[in-house]
Amino acid sequence: MSGDLLVLHALRCVGTAGLSRVASFSGLSESEVESELIDQAVAGLVTHHRDFGGWTLTNAGRSATASRIESELDGAGARPALAAAFEDFLVLNPELLDLCTAWQIRAPGGVVNDHGDAAYDARVLVLFADFHARAVPVIAALATALPRFARYDLRLADALRQVRQGELGRLADTVDSYHAIWAELHEDLLATQGISRWSG
Repeated sequence: MSGDLLVLHALRCVGTAGLSRVASFSGLSESEVESELIDQAVAGLVTHHRDFGGWTLTNAGRSATASRIESELDGAGARPALAAAFEDFLVLNPELLDLCTAWQIRAPGGVVNDHGDAAYDARVLVLFADFHARAVPVIAALATALPRFARYDLRLADALRQVRQGELGRLADTVDSYHAIWAELHEDLLATQGISRWSG
């Protein structure tokens, strides 16, 4: 996928975003992202919102991105393989949401997890590690269909590594958390296949 499409697709998947988040999604440097965004703004495909401090797709940009992503998918002949891997992703998705809830809210009682109980957090992290081990082959199948999906394995593994090193917010509480990256993967799969989140 070309740099300009990576940037456009990033905005399609994450919504209004600044340079750092688009760079994280796309794998490009912030300077490369900024250059692409300026070019796409001149072309009328993106616009910068001063109030939100971020970039977003215009209607024309959304349409152009969808068309180019569809061409990428069909040109690679990857639609059947991607659809099959997406079904496996959907099996895992509810479990990830439950794990994030367990990390943030302790049951019974529904009290906020203040991370004062290291043993509890360790038990949840063991479950996350098991989940990630089962997610890896799903992401590998996605990457076989379209190589750009390989970045999600690296990003998710890095978030989990940072949590183990004490950055607890990287599990479910920040824009670069494991949960946020997984949500970007979900949106990417929907956008790539032209599926509306609200369909069905």
